[in-house]
Amino acid sequence: MGEPLATALAEVRDLLLGDGLLRAVAAGRRRGAQPSAPRVELRAVTVSAGRRVVVTERHERVPLTRTLDAAALVPAVDALLAEPFGNWHVEHAGGTLQLRVTKRGEAQVHRSSRAADDAPAAPAASHDRAKQHRLPPDDPLFDAVGAGAAKRRQVDAFLGRLDDVVPAQPADRPLRVVDLGCGNAYLTLAAHRWLSRRGPVETVGVDVRDDVIARNTELVGRIGETGVRFVVDSAGRWEPDAAPDVVLALHACDTATDEALAQAVGWGARAVLAAPCCHKDLRRQVDARAGHAVDGAGAALRPMLRDGILRSRLLDTATDALRADLLRLHGYRTDAVELVDPEHTPRNTLLRAVRTGAAAPAGLAEEVEATCAALGVRPRLADLLA
Repeated sequence: MGEPLATALAEVRDLLLGDGLLRAVAAGRRRGAQPSAPRVELRAVTVSAGRRVVVTERHERVPLTRTLDAAALVPAVDALLAEPFGNWHVEHAGGTLQLRVTKRGEAQVHRSSRAADDAPAAPAASHDRAKQHRLPPDDPLFDAVGAGAAKRRQVDAFLGRLDDVVPAQPADRPLRVVDLGCGNAYLTLAAHRWLSRRGPVETVGVDVRDDVIARNTELVGRIGETGVRFVVDSAGRWEPDAAPDVVLALHACDTATDEALAQAVGWGARAVLAAPCCHKDLRRQVDARAGHAVDGAGAALRPMLRDGILRSRLLDTATDALRADLLRLHGYRTDAVELVDPEHTPRNTLLRAVRTGAAAPAGLAEEVEATCAALGVRPRLADLLA
């Protein structure tokens, strides 16, 4: 049931100005209004001069950051609360408050208390801040999927990577997210819950296994999540009703990753995150030629192709390097980073791509062709994008 918005915002104000503030995020917009920044984050820090709050406004181009003392914080908080943000998420010493403004202008507020054994650390120095969970440890998703501490760390690391590239909340509709090859969907749902703090989100998970989709649908009902649905289909065949803003492909096997990336490019997705798995495509092509592949390679590559295990590792790396360059050729700024700490999973590469529409670097197409020629391969993604 809704609460009066003014009363709920007064509670948010007390938390933002109180000594127990850890972190707060304002995002999204109210019906018929647009805040001056799509997202604002407040973070408590301790510096030599005492306690301060760092305020970061996330704009399309560059973030604007300022550090405020207690006196300067009051007018800044009042100005932020006057903005028509649709969502507030406040983490404080006593727990978490989440506020969403409804279409009727009321406040829907969820408050959770922090367990005694999960007490927060004191605010950190501005260049060495304490670890803050993006999804609180008591989030019902973790209990529903039986997540231990290691999986919670994986979720938090993934959400950090997503937060770096997620586009601004659309002004007139929900953010659209698609996860191709969603599997058991705990990262799908974590992304949905995290992004929902910024504004409305519509998420679709796609997987070829009907038993997995049935399980995921049951899980959504069990945790009471809304705005998420799951469909049975393949990454390369399913088509959305409207083009998604964000495409995920997390551990899609072998060329299913290529199919997901090609779909994302075809839809013009604004952000793409892919954690490739089971790199078999180039290995099959090289292994089919056996000794000819070694003899035909340049002298610099022969030592890495002679032994099976080294050949496998080289071609795993080449697969993802070529995928990244092919995305760059199609107007995406792309980088390869670690998904989580390597101790958690050997499949640890994450390709992140943001559509800029910029022309590819000069000579990049020739570099891709030269790499393929040296290895004697043709990546599946190149065929799909052609």
